[in-house]
Amino acid sequence: MRSRVLQSLTRSTLSRVPAEVNGYARTVTHNQTERTAGGALGRLAGKAKAAAGGMLGDEQLAREGRLQEASSDAEIEARREAEAARRAEAAAASDAERAELEREREALRDELAAEQREDAIERDRARIEAQAEAGAARGEAAAEAERRAAERDAAAAEQRARADRAAAEREAARIEQEARAAEARADAIDPERH
Repeated sequence: MRSRVLQSLTRSTLSRVPAEVNGYARTVTHNQTERTAGGALGRLAGKAKAAAGGMLGDEQLAREGRLQEASSDAEIEARREAEAARRAEAAAASDAERAELEREREALRDELAAEQREDAIERDRARIEAQAEAGAARGEAAAEAERRAAERDAAAAEQRARADRAAAEREAARIEQEARAAEARADAIDPERH
């Protein structure tokens, strides 16, 4: 009677479990290949088999249930460890990505600082050139003003010199005229003097 119950339990379990589904483990029972669910469902099935085997006195079924439960526990632990490893890998990748982003930010900051320094140098150079050009322009303007002033002074001096020459010529003409007049008076007073 117990054999028939076990065979029907095993057959009914096998008929409901798909043959090629991920997460199922293989166990061999009564010369048959049986696929049992892994994970929490497999653990529950293992407990049920162990309990059924204990109640029915079938040590092989109880052992199979304990093995399935242990296998399911190991699978659950392996999944937990795989998830923890995946999270650790994701965290490491995230940390590496953050570090890379920080390096890129630092490189951009350095590049920006270098560009700002170059801009400041260029502004200073342009300011100095502008000051030099303005100074040169002021120097040229001052030199031009001095040249014009010198030309004005020379023209004024030349004009004064012409005026002085004209005055001197007039004075000489006046003196000459006075000398002739004096000579004419002297000739008039003493005609034999010459």
